[in-house]
Amino acid sequence: MKIVRTVAALRAELREARAVRPAATVGLVPTMGALHEGHLSLVRAARRNDDVVVMSIFVNPTQFTEAADLAAYPRQEAGDAALAERAGVDLLFAPDAAEMYREGHMTGVHVEGPLTATLEGAVRGSAHFDGMATIVTKLLLAALPDAAYFGEKDAQQLRVVRRMVADLGIPTRIVGCPTSRDDDGLARSSRNVRLSPEERSRALAIPRALEAIASAALLGETRTAELFARGEEILIASGVSAEYLAFVDPDSFAPRERLDGPVLCAVAARVGEVRLIDNVLLGAGATADSDAETIPRTPTKEP
Repeated sequence: MKIVRTVAALRAELREARAVRPAATVGLVPTMGALHEGHLSLVRAARRNDDVVVMSIFVNPTQFTEAADLAAYPRQEAGDAALAERAGVDLLFAPDAAEMYREGHMTGVHVEGPLTATLEGAVRGSAHFDGMATIVTKLLLAALPDAAYFGEKDAQQLRVVRRMVADLGIPTRIVGCPTSRDDDGLARSSRNVRLSPEERSRALAIPRALEAIASAALLGETRTAELFARGEEILIASGVSAEYLAFVDPDSFAPRERLDGPVLCAVAARVGEVRLIDNVLLGAGATADSDAETIPRTPTKEP
């Protein structure tokens, strides 16, 4: 595995790889580091489908709306590099902020509408998705990959990226991969390491609430207000206060009152100082992702 730190060096390596194998496909796994099994499952998906796997590690300052959250975000490049290499990454792109935001940088990417104004956009502000959309665009243009891999845990981010890529005509296929979970059901996140044992125990109310909501939906409950009440009860019983527990259209992210088609139930909650998100797709015709038939699935719970 090679580590490169500039866009020019990344492009040079990819030009060389494509010169040797003109038909080679490139898969990109964008990350902010602090790698865990969820990230590695994305690498494995890319490894199965592409000839050259690129991982980026960049803690993007423009998508953090809280200075404390940015400062607390774990940074461990040496350990991340070792994990990436073992997982099968060919090129690790690890730029600094000065490389990604050159002096005089004045251009950003903004996606309009409820897709970015609701849920994470409402809580964290429009700057969050503006920063995310801008850096993902810059990464896609730097590598020009055939495919880029994102986790479905960040469902709204995934949808925003797909909308942005379609609108801008970026020739990259955006692949959603299943949420990776620990054996206890908690969605894997780089922030989980900041949970104390007691907080971790309380955080399990989040997947339990989603499981209860999904079970009720399977038994025929279609009113999202009733499903909300069932999930909220479980969260409150564990002392977890949700920033939102919402039922939205999985494409537009507009609110939904009934399960008269696929509906995304998304939750964000703070446990102690740690903010966690998760989601589940509900309703008739719900499928995990549009790539389900073409992308081999990694088990939700890793052995």
